Amino acid sequence: MQKSHQQIFQDLQDKVIVTATADIDLERAKNAAEILGADHAFVDYRELFPHVDAVLIATPHDLHHEIGIAALKAGKHVLMEKPMAISEFECLDLINGAKAADKTLMTAYPMRYHPLIVRLKSLLDEEYLGKVFHIGIFTEQLTQAPVGHWLRSAKQLGGGQFFSHGCHYIDLLLWFLGRPTTGIHMGTRLGTPWMEREGTSDAVIAFESGALGHHFGTWGARATRHGYAIHAHCEKGMLEVNITAGFLYAHHGFEGEPPKGGIGGTLSPDPLQAEIILQTDRESKHLQGELIHFVDCIVQSLEPLTSGPESLQGLRVIWKLQEAEELGKFADLTGLGFDQFEK
Repeated sequence: MQKSHQQIFQDLQDKVIVTATADIDLERAKNAAEILGADHAFVDYRELFPHVDAVLIATPHDLHHEIGIAALKAGKHVLMEKPMAISEFECLDLINGAKAADKTLMTAYPMRYHPLIVRLKSLLDEEYLGKVFHIGIFTEQLTQAPVGHWLRSAKQLGGGQFFSHGCHYIDLLLWFLGRPTTGIHMGTRLGTPWMEREGTSDAVIAFESGALGHHFGTWGARATRHGYAIHAHCEKGMLEVNITAGFLYAHHGFEGEPPKGGIGGTLSPDPLQAEIILQTDRESKHLQGELIHFVDCIVQSLEPLTSGPESLQGLRVIWKLQEAEELGKFADLTGLGFDQFEK
């Protein structure tokens, strides 16, 4: 994360100047300050407030609320690493705190600003391959933090893999498909015994349009086929985002019967025969889009695309799914679309 932010800040020096850093380890704060060209480094985050206009909060999740509220009360704009906070109360307090301070509060959901995802969204909206009826999102990685690391702690994480990492992709499904109606989630620690909560999960959500959304995520992948990928099945074909390789493909439907072959009988979509819509730098996390948007929202007094209310809606969906999972039921998700936020 530090290296990613380092490169982005260096690339955006005409828009953002890093003036101060803070970390409970002063040496790390000083190292970050040196790399980013900041004049100040502190152990106590409160000491940096006089030196900044805005803050990026990238801490264990259970500290988001405390630091975010302190920053807003100090009159600072806040870019909060996901998830916004670990409870409904904390999220609402941050939202109301930003409103009272008349400051920008934005959640760092970089996938919303990734060029491949932005183009996919436009293709879905214009029905490039017809109406979408299913979107599957796959995130397969091995995340095994060392003993004692906060990523292992359900309290500091706010839950498990689904809440901590899946929030990116529930956010995307809502953005792509609109108002949800019902859903189900199942998670397991099997394969990720270092996690206190689930390290692998599947969530399926039905939407008012009739479309289905699915997210599979694991922090236990010893090998992977998909890596990070999105498959959007539409009436006339499939849109595929291979985030790992940096491609957006359009797989157009066959005329008549599809060719036969392979183990399953029908050939899988062949990237060599697909329409390449967009190719990006696979080595970049493309974080500059969200940072540019954050600055633009501050300067132009705009509501962020990933605002506090929109971010809370995605977390509410996750909490509803987890509550239903404990009861062995489907979750009622009505009233949780992005245009239905209520305090």
